[in-house]
Amino acid sequence: MSWFKSSNFDWIDINDQTSLDNLVNTSFENKILLFKHSTRCSISSLAKNRIENAGDNRFIKNCYLLDLLIYRDLSNKVSTDFNITHESPQVLIIEKGKCISHFSHSNISWDNINR
Repeated sequence: MSWFKSSNFDWIDINDQTSLDNLVNTSFENKILLFKHSTRCSISSLAKNRIENAGDNRFIKNCYLLDLLIYRDLSNKVSTDFNITHESPQVLIIEKGKCISHFSHSNISWDNINR
């Protein structure tokens, strides 16, 4: 049984290097959001729920999801490639191949992302 209502949110899964490369390439056309999610963490589930239930506040249409427990190596590569400290949960906003902002834990909200 899920803690939260199910969502019709369209996540694009990051599950290999090719999908990570596609994320970076897409960021040159549109700003993207990458959510690094820990499926064992209730704080991460709460943050994911806040993202999924954005309503009209969502301004980034390309949203990617990385399960950092299954894809730990990719999660570490994201931290290295974008020169950020790993946190969980964590949202990165990527534009033109660069991380322009990132948020973690209770700071993950569309109000903060939209700034």
